[in-house]
Amino acid sequence: MNKRIFVEKKKEYQIEALSLLENFRTNLKADIDSLRLINIYDIFNVDGELLEKAKFAIFGERVTDNIFEDIDLKNKKYFAVEYLPGQFDQRADSAMQCLRLIDSSSQAVVKSGKLIIIEGKNIDLDALKKFTINEIESRVKNMDILALVESKKQEEKYEIEGFNNMNLEELEKYLDNLGLAMSIQDFFFIQEYFIKEKRNPTITEIRMLDTYWSDHCRHTTFETQLKEPVFSDDFILNTFAEYLGMRVELNRQDKPVTLMDMAAINARYEKMNGNLEDKEESEENNACSIYVDVDIDGKFEKWLFMFKNETHNHPTEIEPFGGASTCIGGAIRDPLSGRSYVYQAMRVTGAGDITKPIEETLPGKLPQRIISTTAASGYSSYGNQIGLATTYVKEIYHDGYVAKRMEIGAVAGAIKADMIRRESPKPGDLIIMFGGRTGRDGIGGATGSSKEHTEKSIEVCSSEVQKGNAPEERKMQRLFRNPDVVKMIKKSNDFGAGGVSVAIGELADGIKINLDKVKVKYEGLNGTEIAISESQERMSVVVDKKDAQKFIEEANKENLEATIIAEVTDNNRLIMIYEGKEIVNISRDFINTNGVRQRANVVVDKIDFSINPFKRNVNNFYDNLKDLNVSMQKGLVEMFDATVGATTVLMPFGGKYQLTETQVSAQKFPVLEGNTNTTSIMAYGYNPYIMSWSPYHGAN
Repeated sequence: MNKRIFVEKKKEYQIEALSLLENFRTNLKADIDSLRLINIYDIFNVDGELLEKAKFAIFGERVTDNIFEDIDLKNKKYFAVEYLPGQFDQRADSAMQCLRLIDSSSQAVVKSGKLIIIEGKNIDLDALKKFTINEIESRVKNMDILALVESKKQEEKYEIEGFNNMNLEELEKYLDNLGLAMSIQDFFFIQEYFIKEKRNPTITEIRMLDTYWSDHCRHTTFETQLKEPVFSDDFILNTFAEYLGMRVELNRQDKPVTLMDMAAINARYEKMNGNLEDKEESEENNACSIYVDVDIDGKFEKWLFMFKNETHNHPTEIEPFGGASTCIGGAIRDPLSGRSYVYQAMRVTGAGDITKPIEETLPGKLPQRIISTTAASGYSSYGNQIGLATTYVKEIYHDGYVAKRMEIGAVAGAIKADMIRRESPKPGDLIIMFGGRTGRDGIGGATGSSKEHTEKSIEVCSSEVQKGNAPEERKMQRLFRNPDVVKMIKKSNDFGAGGVSVAIGELADGIKINLDKVKVKYEGLNGTEIAISESQERMSVVVDKKDAQKFIEEANKENLEATIIAEVTDNNRLIMIYEGKEIVNISRDFINTNGVRQRANVVVDKIDFSINPFKRNVNNFYDNLKDLNVSMQKGLVEMFDATVGATTVLMPFGGKYQLTETQVSAQKFPVLEGNTNTTSIMAYGYNPYIMSWSPYHGAN
């Protein structure tokens, strides 16, 4: 049967409802007398006896909740909210898992929502809806309908007929219609390749290349060739001359001059001079990784220390909760795929003035206060659920962040060096995908964050921002703490930008992927969607054929779905099969070109060194107090668990009264047994324009 139930907190426990009421009154000046906030659960294909057992075992608690199957909404002011189809709903997902714990044969499907009933005079329901509903992720729920609408497969003709014969005007029009991030020069480059292949490309190949070559995946902007830079400042000119000299010493003078080359030149130079002996080098680029000596009960062991920072500025700007939660989730997955245990985090964000009235919000944007508070909830929710100590949290307020929010998550992980196996995949090796299932959420995330956006972007970006599933990633953390599992892995990659096409496509030069084997969240996905979906909490590993079944069994012990979906080949091509047909078959050499290198003229103006971003112009003590950046952020900081894992050395606030802000994040290394005398420290340099963090190891 299909059933809808309502769960409402009893009066003594209505904290969330009171918070929402206060938000409406404060931010919208709404004259509301009272507000009811009720959780809605639409439950499909459920046995009546199972539902009765589940009411107070899963959906509510007898002490705190009232549960009813009907509610009188006649003559009441109300609206209901639900997630858009395809968005991950953690509340509903958890309910379905719990139903299967009670009855393993349960095929029940749950959809959740919230009902808001308001009493008061002159209530503007449209204003309340606009304040509550972010159209990127949710919508108004129709309370008159109780139906499970399955997602229908969008029929797709994969081959793009006539592509190789398109002229410039036709290519430009097609590029615009597809909403791709690549340039018209890239499109010509692709056309030339497929003319040589003597066939038209498929839509999957086009969208896959758009993802592979996006700024997010390949740092196209930083790889832009700088043509004859012009400098107006002698100091910068001399620095550039030093850079050119280092290129000569490194025999790189024939390489393009790019911002990426400038950023990496010093590391290459120091390595040549023997000063980077502690840096780990392998085919895997999961995170920054160095060897450290860890003092465990007076005995030193060789460990790998990994650190990574991730920015989710665009996703958090348009969908704060999901953007911030997947910021920390994505940061964790990089060192985690390097097999390290991620145990330490810090969060630095940038926002405009969060005290400004809602009506002063820029057109097409969410209010700064909504972005900041919702993003903090998203990040802390994810980190607290997965069990990650976050001991440094700072939000910077500056008008420059109104145009684009800054959302940075930085993490550190570590693992004993002799636990890790680094090997190049060989033909015949198998690739296992495990973790969360694939859905439409996250399709276009890499390319979406690589494009210029306008007010109309909100209409087409709903699938780009995913909802994180922290419990699923926690299970992956536990799996990778098992030495027997880790030693089976030759190579690993997380499912960040690009989904299956990039996460698995990068593991070896020759790969054959069977998309029919990919586990999906719901029916209706076509081959292209499965290939490029960036749904969260998934991982891929390369293992020897003889180890594949053992790995799957170990994953299943952690309640992780694991499936063999690809095989390493010796043909230097990326091939994808869907419903028995090849929808991708591209040369690895062509993929690795990263498209047409962009070129730009650069003029660097003279720098006014008298402008010091660290200097603050404060006329008097009271002006200083008005600055948001000197305000106490204890309420924000305390949303994040700083003690989980028992590795915390310095709490976020210290001193006699625990009110003095700590300037760094410091944790003990996460050894499995014994006591460590080695501390990892992440430090943040406070500057409205510059954010940097550095690990210091061996500090006792």
